[in-house]
Amino acid sequence: MNSPELAGPTHSRPARRIGQSRRSRSAIVTMLLAVSLAVPLVAAMPAAAQMAYVANEKAGSISVIDSRSDQVTAKIAIGGVPRGTALSPDGNTLYVSDQEKGELKFIDLRDNKELASVKIGESPEGAYVSPDGKLVAIAVEKKNAIVFVNTATRAIEFEVKVRGDNPEHPVFSPDGKWVYVGAEEDDKLDIIDIAKRAQVKQLTLAARPRGTAFSPDGKFAFTACEQADTLFKIDVASQAVVGKVKVGGRSNGVIVSPDNTTVYVSNGKDASVSFVDAASLTVRATVAAGQRPWNMALSRDGAKLYVANGRSNSVSVINTATATKITDIAVESAPWGVVAR
Repeated sequence: MNSPELAGPTHSRPARRIGQSRRSRSAIVTMLLAVSLAVPLVAAMPAAAQMAYVANEKAGSISVIDSRSDQVTAKIAIGGVPRGTALSPDGNTLYVSDQEKGELKFIDLRDNKELASVKIGESPEGAYVSPDGKLVAIAVEKKNAIVFVNTATRAIEFEVKVRGDNPEHPVFSPDGKWVYVGAEEDDKLDIIDIAKRAQVKQLTLAARPRGTAFSPDGKFAFTACEQADTLFKIDVASQAVVGKVKVGGRSNGVIVSPDNTTVYVSNGKDASVSFVDAASLTVRATVAAGQRPWNMALSRDGAKLYVANGRSNSVSVINTATATKITDIAVESAPWGVVAR
């Protein structure tokens, strides 16, 4: 028997095309409707959260600041004496050293709840996360060591005894190969090789090295020596001091701009922040902050600098483009440091 398509009248073919055309028009209308509905939904989606987290040493809390409005939006009560803070690369976990309990706390920032804690030793201070997020380095004063905690297992991975007396801020290089840490009761900067899990070098700077920061390109590190009121510049490739500059009184906190051009140094005695040209090592500006400015953080785009003021119970917000203070945000007692995402 012949196929009906071959044996039937010729007008059946146009009818089939008309049906196809109607179906095509229907599909196009459905697609356009879906697109028109999707556009408002995309436009209405909120921008990614931009937050800063402040460890309040005497209040046993973390103040949560919305860095778009510069308002405190929440408080995380964790108890103890929170000091060093570090953020996971995905921004979901906050790591906090508790000086009183000798712990590293894991805080889930999606619901502001403590997930776990790890015993690390007596009197921990600065905490910093590796670029890949796998390790947190914490300076533990009484051990005179840097303790490395595995973020996946939430257990101590290894420890490195350092030669300098009383380590404070163990900072990872951007490539994750090195940790530089100042010795608070010494004049030394200790250098740890992560692959070797050992200290491989020590540099002599000046009395009481405190904060250290790497340039984002990883070429240089900068360390503030508090009792010398001086910022030192270290070449990472040669691991040698290549320059220094006088800044404000009792210099301590250090951070570098995302474009590698400016080093910000908090000056505890002078209640100010120095803007230092990273290449020429000249002070370009000095901006007033609160009393006892300490550790600092930059907003995601580098436009705002957040400065924890330990004796003013506040965080100063500084416009980095104009070198002017925008506002002071009240937080709880004795803010030790701040991190931002």
